[in-house]
Amino acid sequence: MAQLQYPRRRFWGGLVGIALVMGGFGCQPQQTTETSPSPSVSPTPEQADPPIAKPELAVYWIAYKDQEQLVLEPTKIPVDSLENATSEEKLVVAFNRLLEGPANADKTNAIPEKTQLNSLKLQDDGVRIDLSRDFTTGGGTKSMQARLGQIVYTASSLDPKEAVWISIDGEPLEVLSGEGLIISQPMTRKEFEENFSL
Repeated sequence: MAQLQYPRRRFWGGLVGIALVMGGFGCQPQQTTETSPSPSVSPTPEQADPPIAKPELAVYWIAYKDQEQLVLEPTKIPVDSLENATSEEKLVVAFNRLLEGPANADKTNAIPEKTQLNSLKLQDDGVRIDLSRDFTTGGGTKSMQARLGQIVYTASSLDPKEAVWISIDGEPLEVLSGEGLIISQPMTRKEFEENFSL
């Protein structure tokens, strides 16, 4: 009788052992070498990259920073009435506004009052501007640099990387007045910042 019960006891004992082992595995935390992907977190407004400002038609005036340093300061030109105008036509409007002078007393214009816009052409190689000879008269080094900056920045307001060609009564501007400022042609905002200071 004992011999008949022994295999049965052995069988049930084996089942109990297996159940305990399996149960043990169920209770143990699984350790895996794979790392679960971190949940995606939406950037907070402070973390998000600021939106890239779209270039807008603007006129650049001269203003004083900290009552000493001169800076180029833009005034945007509403383009509602220029919706169907070409980029060239918009720039002509901007330059005509520039040569009229600022409306606010806190801004000034380094460009001589009698300066006239002879022509403005937007071509594949950049903006070509022809001004009257009055542009080169009067003022010292700072005034010359400031007026040059006004031309370059206003001409490139629709495209900050635009090349600007400047001529005086049909002749390329190479040296600005008696101050001896060498003008590279064409000139970009980057070149102006590297070679001139206000």
